[in-house]
Amino acid sequence: MLDEAPTPETAEEDDDFGLPARLFDDVLDAVEAGDAAALDALFEPLHAADIADLLEQITPRDRRALLTLWKGGMDGDILSELDDNLREEIIESLAPEELAEAMRDLESDDVVDLVEYLDEDQQEAVLGALEPVERVAVEKALAYPEDSAGRLMQVEVVRAPEHWAVGEAIDYLRSDIVLPDQFYHVMLVEPRMKPVGYVTLGRLLSSRREVRLRDLTEDSFRTFHVEDAQGAVAYAFNQYHLISAPVVDDNDRLVGVITIDDAMEVLDEEHEEDILRLAGVSGDSELSDSVIETTRQRLPWLAVNLATAILASLVISIFEDTISGLVALAVLMPIVASMGGNAGTQSLTVAVRAIATRDLTGSNVWRVLRREVAVGLINGMVFAAVMGLVGLVWFGSPMLGVVIAAAMVINLVVAGLSGMAIPVVLDRFGVDPALASGTFVTTVTDVVGFFAFLGIASLVLL
Repeated sequence: MLDEAPTPETAEEDDDFGLPARLFDDVLDAVEAGDAAALDALFEPLHAADIADLLEQITPRDRRALLTLWKGGMDGDILSELDDNLREEIIESLAPEELAEAMRDLESDDVVDLVEYLDEDQQEAVLGALEPVERVAVEKALAYPEDSAGRLMQVEVVRAPEHWAVGEAIDYLRSDIVLPDQFYHVMLVEPRMKPVGYVTLGRLLSSRREVRLRDLTEDSFRTFHVEDAQGAVAYAFNQYHLISAPVVDDNDRLVGVITIDDAMEVLDEEHEEDILRLAGVSGDSELSDSVIETTRQRLPWLAVNLATAILASLVISIFEDTISGLVALAVLMPIVASMGGNAGTQSLTVAVRAIATRDLTGSNVWRVLRREVAVGLINGMVFAAVMGLVGLVWFGSPMLGVVIAAAMVINLVVAGLSGMAIPVVLDRFGVDPALASGTFVTTVTDVVGFFAFLGIASLVLL
């Protein structure tokens, strides 16, 4: 017999806001037993994001069996939470009437987010499930450039003439008009539909009926053009603490609104992409990707890393006779390279984050570069003293300790400099610093570390 379906309270006790481990077993038991009622009972208390996580974490075979049993259960909120590749797979498996039902209650921006990366046949299947008015709105949004504000906005906007009083606005909102499920501002427009300000619902409801809306506008008001980059929009929302903002066309007419949840999703996606790219992994990599797809995403940068490793090996080969003459050098070489690589990665991570948040600019780049060099120098001297002592105690050679100490200082200084400078230079040339910097920084620290260590050793010890 299946356990009682977990409530949000018991789920929180098992794992803070995560899925309890026993839920997976209960769901798979229900699928294996063909018990649709039990499956519905298990899913009923779950948030759409939790159901999406569960679908992503079970095997493809179990997922197909679950969706076959759970007919009519899929809705647009769950589809919105799924990884892109898995979303395409599930949309293909839905019957037209199921797809129409899933799309029915979504806002236009959520529908656009669902269909913008689908192929033409899948897009047509989704669009065909919409009401004519909704379809026109979605098709118009899809006509805007990819990753633009026009793709991010929703066309459902609550607007009012700027000359209205609070009472008129409240009466309008209480009439039989269709309002968005969630909204935060009433947009004020002039007769030509140009947005001139907005009023928060809190100020609207707390003001007297005779107060004019124009007297309640917020200083944070900003507009975005339909072709503004989504990254720039998300940055502005984060920088200026925006809740929602109007979107205008070439004639400055109000055509939609962007809300904070969509802007923060863009910011979150950009941060995730940066983290993945720092490791040489495609920014759209997902846990639900197939073996072939994952291999295809990772292979190119592994090939680049192989090429740079060969370059570092060529530097070592130059000093083959030096290494043959003193085997201890081969033992200590990885320490110099590893310390440089780690120090470079630290600077690199700080630089990529600062570039992404626009904190690293032309006005402070030289100061930050000097700071990283100074940090590298101080750390280098600290670890030089440590490794100098190690060289003396381990191998009984004071000069070997001097050699590795000197190499350590040089490599950590270069690591700090390259870790900060390489992302800045790549960004200036329009190359994503998160994607390419790691390989270059590792190559520089390996080559400089080996060359400094072996070069000084060949001069001092042989």
